[in-house]
Amino acid sequence: MRILVVGAGSIGGYFGGRLAVAGRDVTFMVRAARAAQLQRDGMSIVSQYGDFTFAPKTISASEITAPYDVVLLAVKAYSLDSAMKDFAPAVGPQTMILPLLNGMRHIDMLVACFGEDAVLGGTTYISTDLDSKGRILHLGPLQDLMYGERSRAVTPRIQALRTVLSNANFVEILSPDIVAFMWRKWMMLAALASITCLLRGSIGEVAATSEGLKTASAIIDECAAIASAEGYVMPADYLEETHRRLTQKGSDLTASMYRDLQKGAPVEVDQIIGDLLRRGDLHGVDAPLLRAACVQLGIYQSKLV
Repeated sequence: MRILVVGAGSIGGYFGGRLAVAGRDVTFMVRAARAAQLQRDGMSIVSQYGDFTFAPKTISASEITAPYDVVLLAVKAYSLDSAMKDFAPAVGPQTMILPLLNGMRHIDMLVACFGEDAVLGGTTYISTDLDSKGRILHLGPLQDLMYGERSRAVTPRIQALRTVLSNANFVEILSPDIVAFMWRKWMMLAALASITCLLRGSIGEVAATSEGLKTASAIIDECAAIASAEGYVMPADYLEETHRRLTQKGSDLTASMYRDLQKGAPVEVDQIIGDLLRRGDLHGVDAPLLRAACVQLGIYQSKLV
């Protein structure tokens, strides 16, 4: 399969890089500045599972002349509109789009643009970042990529994709219900982002304050209530584990949105927290702490140049 990675940042670069060095046919769609940096320095991944640098195959949007078999989509949610226009020539009748964005709004956007059949479900459990040299830093032990047909069918094409994703030095999981899995990830991520961004600290720092545990727990419950109203009730063990992880004393866990906030970078507030709030409003679910986080981050976003 010919794979086009759209978004050669830390997530797309990590999984695309692993696939490339495993011998898969991977091309990275990049803009001129990133292409120049990659041509000069190569793509470097720093990970507890082994560091490596390689020369990636790159292409610009204007150079795409034929469809790819897979589009691995790993852009920030606020860049999705422009990215869809850029990679549209890469999408043919048989192309599978595998998005690794968080939340669910991107699914609606991709389906509206490319049709139901083209869009798979997907998500990841991994913590990565780019350093000042453009290297991809793998920050923890998890490197899981979950995917599947949104219809829950086990189709010949998804089995073929599994073969391509297997044995590439990361954990690939063909999920029997990828949409439910995406909702679990969204619930947890929205809670983590709201806790760390609204309260301006790591999970451990929040938990160390007198009202931190109660506030963090209330945020988690708001997110879970909205998911339940949308038809995705969180399993009891998953909800219990989420409460444990996001209220753990001494934890240095933060959301990527919080790390972006600390850098003065744009944040995915509308896609991760705002869209969840809108869905809650449709069902009459009150979520005042989520709303406060959304307003605060909206003010921050409006001040970025």
